Amino acid sequence: MPYVIRDSTGKIVQVIEETVSGANETLPADSPELQEYYEGRELGPETLRMQLVESDQGMARLVEDLIDVLIAKHVIQFTDLPPAAGAKYLQRQGKREKLGALKNLLTDEKDIL
Repeated sequence: MPYVIRDSTGKIVQVIEETVSGANETLPADSPELQEYYEGRELGPETLRMQLVESDQGMARLVEDLIDVLIAKHVIQFTDLPPAAGAKYLQRQGKREKLGALKNLLTDEKDIL
């Protein structure tokens, strides 16, 4: 189910496939409200550009997951990646680990309080 972001009046202003800050609500794909949102959007260059930007975030995660699976199944080795791609992959993995650690720390602090 897609996640939606609403403005202060409750109107849907953005629909995305993965949760991000401010996008905690999901709607079923056949939701009349979601259909109205899509029908109201023009498919001009700016809208298409925004849709590509939104999908880029999902694609980045998909590529990371794919690399993880290929390495785990020994289809490829990390050293098979071009150096620039390997560096970007490691950088994102490091940031993802830090984010996970921060989330765990915050969860642990809530349990203590």
